[in-house]
Amino acid sequence: MNKQELTYWITLALIPKMWTKRKNEIYVNCFQHVPQISIIELFENSSNWDIVGLNETEKIQFEEARHQLANNSFLVEDLMSQGYDILPVTHEEYPKLLKKNLKFNAPVVIYIKGNKSLLKEESIAIVGSRSANEKSLAFTENIARKAVIDNKVIVSGFAKGVDRQALDSAINANGKSIIVLPQGIMTFGSGFKQYLKHIIQGNVLVMSAFAPKAPWSIEFAMARNPIIYGMASEIFVAQSDDKGGTWAGVLDGLRKNRPIYVRYPDNNEKNANRLLIQKGAFAVDICGKTLTLSPNEQKTPKQLEKDTLDSNIIAVLKSVEMISAKEIISKLHIDWRDDKMKRYLEKMSQVEKKKIKNRIYYNLKGKAQRELF
Repeated sequence: MNKQELTYWITLALIPKMWTKRKNEIYVNCFQHVPQISIIELFENSSNWDIVGLNETEKIQFEEARHQLANNSFLVEDLMSQGYDILPVTHEEYPKLLKKNLKFNAPVVIYIKGNKSLLKEESIAIVGSRSANEKSLAFTENIARKAVIDNKVIVSGFAKGVDRQALDSAINANGKSIIVLPQGIMTFGSGFKQYLKHIIQGNVLVMSAFAPKAPWSIEFAMARNPIIYGMASEIFVAQSDDKGGTWAGVLDGLRKNRPIYVRYPDNNEKNANRLLIQKGAFAVDICGKTLTLSPNEQKTPKQLEKDTLDSNIIAVLKSVEMISAKEIISKLHIDWRDDKMKRYLEKMSQVEKKKIKNRIYYNLKGKAQRELF
């Protein structure tokens, strides 16, 4: 692909306030038209805008984008002179797995530096919290080392915690890695210096889907996560909260029936790993081996705590004819108010409430019948 075409592709990719999906839809309309409309013709001949279905707002956006062509031409020259590659979504070297997984949401253009052949190799992503615990980091290293043995590429988001551990574990084991940046590729100066040797050796590829000179931002960090997931055949989750990038990425992957493997946590860990397993992710041990869990093992600590409380309440109700909420609190040594226990008891399907002389008592439903048999 020549420099002129790349200039127009970058111009399309950098149109502000237009969704990536819509940009891809527009170009697909160009591709499907007979005769086909090239990326250059799309911009240079405004009569094509009605043909590909641009609305009035989009026509204004394209008109404004045409004013950026000269600047973007210099940007292409600058990128190529510094050894960066520019891959539009139609380029033969654009990662096929990324297009397959993200479809119309695949980045219009990606910018890379390093061994392009890594884009074609089998890859996995290891994701998780920036503040991951020791077990999560140990899990990350185990999975990364196994991937290296299996000759798989590690996809990393270069964030602190799990991402950086995955990258460094792969490199230390003489493996291969793709770094997906949450910023423009031309702003990764210190990172290129740090990993220059590994890039030259062909073991690391740096990749960005954002404007080449764009600084890091939270918005880009969130937008980068689907790209990490999209670049991987398998996704391993070391540690997730119940919100944030890892959580959102896994839920999206599960909706798309992606294979996602989540480390099964210890009972004292405060994370959302069990919730993700409940939602359909595969549970794995610290070495990545798939686990077969009992119903109780699939429950979160809160659910287990509730089950224990329910069992204790039922045990108390079995031992008496009737009892008040205050007496249950006393017997179970729970630091609850009466009204909280009353609300809890009323939600238990096995418990019924009786009012005697303006006082509320509780007993098991059908207790007398059960005792007869």
